[in-house]
Amino acid sequence: MLSVETIDLHYGAAQALRGVSLQAEAGKVTAVLGRNGVGKTSLMRAIVGQQPVSKGAVKLDGRDISRLAPYDRARQGIAFVPQGREIFPLLTVKENLETGFAPCKRADRYVPAEIYDLFPVLKDMLGRRGGDLSGGQQQQLAIGRALVTRPRVLVLDEPTEGIQPSIIKDIGRAIDYLRGKGDMAIVLVEQYFEWARDLCDTYAVMDRGQVVEAGPRSGMVEAQVRRWLSV
Repeated sequence: MLSVETIDLHYGAAQALRGVSLQAEAGKVTAVLGRNGVGKTSLMRAIVGQQPVSKGAVKLDGRDISRLAPYDRARQGIAFVPQGREIFPLLTVKENLETGFAPCKRADRYVPAEIYDLFPVLKDMLGRRGGDLSGGQQQQLAIGRALVTRPRVLVLDEPTEGIQPSIIKDIGRAIDYLRGKGDMAIVLVEQYFEWARDLCDTYAVMDRGQVVEAGPRSGMVEAQVRRWLSV
């Protein structure tokens, strides 16, 4: 289980997160909701180690990983699909997927067949450059690259941003499949409320660097959450 415990995060003198707590369990999707600029991406950066926390702790299965570098967290089983995808445009699809081998043991340096089952387009385009793919195909590639690492925690930052509806459905089906396997915690940052609501098991709403509401989806009061999301 991933546990974020009352963390603060600063960029210089500016405080981005204030006492944020979050839990993500294996076999469940935890949605982090909120408007632009409320601290969602800062929380993801704290989880994966791209920005150090100034207070509190990030723990994986009870172990404090707050001081581990991003590559060490990847070795511990945390995979990140960043906003904007950040694939390598001049590398082929095959080569992009293979960049996910970095934290893997030598015996695990191959692309699992289930990635091509989830995203068949990747298998069809192995020799094509990443920059030649559509935005939706690049998002599938970014998720596939993360899955190559065999993560215990999969962190997705705005995976539907700029993506056509048919591929949003494909990504939703993939997340649902991964959740069903039961061995992976999924943290989903999303502004597309209806999609995130339908996928998640638990949720947290952020505003001004804090979690202002959280709980199981079954207890969500939709109108109240929508008020936090309105501009």
